Amino acid sequence: MKLKNACLIGLAILGIWSCKDDDNPIGEIVPPRLMSEVAVEDDAEIQAFLSTHFYNYEEFQSPPADFDYKIRFDTIAGENADKVSILESGMLDGVEFITETISVAASDFGRSDEEVVDHKLYVLVARQGSEEGNPTIGDNVVLRYEGLLLNRTLFDASSNQPVVLNLSAGTRRGFGNGVEYFQTGMGPIENGDGTISYEGFGIGAIFMPSGLAYFDVSPSSSIPSYSPLIFKIDAFAYEEDTDFDGDGIPSILEDLNNDGNLDNDNTDGDTEPITIYLANYNDTDDDGDGIPTIEEIELDAEGNFVGFLDTDGDGIFDHLDNDL
Repeated sequence: MKLKNACLIGLAILGIWSCKDDDNPIGEIVPPRLMSEVAVEDDAEIQAFLSTHFYNYEEFQSPPADFDYKIRFDTIAGENADKVSILESGMLDGVEFITETISVAASDFGRSDEEVVDHKLYVLVARQGSEEGNPTIGDNVVLRYEGLLLNRTLFDASSNQPVVLNLSAGTRRGFGNGVEYFQTGMGPIENGDGTISYEGFGIGAIFMPSGLAYFDVSPSSSIPSYSPLIFKIDAFAYEEDTDFDGDGIPSILEDLNNDGNLDNDNTDGDTEPITIYLANYNDTDDDGDGIPTIEEIELDAEGNFVGFLDTDGDGIFDHLDNDL
């Protein structure tokens, strides 16, 4: 699946920063664009889409007998001139339209210009899930998705059956942070034909600037560099307190700087080989001292996480302290 595979190799391809412009002489290298410039342009493009398009909210409000509960976008024009735009959809009953500002460091994409730029993430929750609680960026989720460019061109989609993704290891940052706003549904329900389904699941869409997606990397011919993206989401279920690397610590607790990004927390990054980058949530020995993390934390008799240890009292937890 493109979305999952692209994330797992993302750090390996972040060194590719330039592209050719058809208007430039052959062989001329186009300098990488500043993230601060791109972020402003991306937000303007996303807001233009949100203000000139609507989704099929009337079908969600009064579902026809054959309604498939899929979000569809269309332009506000002609016979649709009176429709409520996506940008204003929060005024509709039962609909949530959320905006979150997320800071992104240019260094996350291998840049050396030291920019830290705010990006706006937009989330449409057309129907909130029936189950209480929301996934975190460290959790595994069961969902279905479609990925679109702002011109509504489809570039990726999961199969019709549910797929499992980790919201940090399996997705781009905007995707993971966006799915956090969705409650999930009831299931799985065996359909008797070898397939499963869910009921009452969350439905919506995420609109993300390129700085929360692939930025200046083009992961495939269908996603140009500097592309804002849209993801339609059906949020079926999630695994609460997922421990992605099996080191005994729920992955969400490995967000050491509490910035909503697990990929930039890497305690032993300065000792890892240059070709290897294992953030703490994906590292079974977080401090690189040769002692597995699971042996440096407190677990109960069933092996469930209880708390962190600081054996030498230096204020650094044992699993992050390689000089014990």
